Amino acid sequence: MSAPDLTQIDASRHLLIAGPTASGKSHLALAVAQAQGGLVVNADALQVWSCWRVLTARPSEADEAAAPHALYGHVGPDHVYSVGDWLREVAALTAQRLIVVGGTGLYLTALTRGLAQIPPTPAAVRAEADARLATAGGLEVMVAQLDARSRSGIDLRNPARVQRAWEVLQATGRGIADWQAETPPPLLPAADCQRILITSDRDWLANRIARRFHAMLNQGALAEAGAMLPQWDPSRQWAKAIGAPELMAHLKGQATLAEATERAIIASRQYAKSQRIWFRGRMRDWQPWQAGPHGLHPI
Repeated sequence: MSAPDLTQIDASRHLLIAGPTASGKSHLALAVAQAQGGLVVNADALQVWSCWRVLTARPSEADEAAAPHALYGHVGPDHVYSVGDWLREVAALTAQRLIVVGGTGLYLTALTRGLAQIPPTPAAVRAEADARLATAGGLEVMVAQLDARSRSGIDLRNPARVQRAWEVLQATGRGIADWQAETPPPLLPAADCQRILITSDRDWLANRIARRFHAMLNQGALAEAGAMLPQWDPSRQWAKAIGAPELMAHLKGQATLAEATERAIIASRQYAKSQRIWFRGRMRDWQPWQAGPHGLHPI
């Protein structure tokens, strides 16, 4: 991708860069950091895990040497990590100019709109929720047990959202919607930062996703997955990395490498679609930048 036009970037404010996977976010963040200064801060929930560098397209060692980076690969796979943990870590960095970059919409909206201060879920409650969700009809039962206000405000077809709401109600006795109604002010309000949302033609992005996954394989993604095979547990957070389940299936002899590659690329495209849905629904007031064959520029 060619060098982006940085004349529209306000060097006096924090910069937030969002966009779907493979759209060139990290390329823009690094260019800004080198030209204007600032700390590049990860806002991708999959890039926090120490076990994945290649598979999650974390910045390379050369990129990290070219400009300061933070919150990349700093969480071990034996830990649980939440958006609240991430916000607390970002809060400790705000004395300097931040260039926050990533595709996890929940992180970015929590940063700019605030996050409800919900107490942590006890391990026993989470274990019970996991068990319920794993049983036939478990999702429907959990939905029925939610309070009406929370039930009307979440995607009831999304097991993760239902489980989270169920856990909060069980652990605190209050619905998640009630907690969210008491959300404190955001860490980085709109007036304090420039917010860029990268968009692109779907076919162009789909081709980039495919090329990038093949590049990941050439860079050692399969060996990276192999190192994690002995402790593979699809229910763990780190196991949600796009492409990880498919490569693990290949390593277990359940798919050829070609089949695993095709499925991983499809999963990446589906992930990009879900990202775009989030951005359209919650980040309409961000400044759009177009990525494509002619580079990256404001619309």
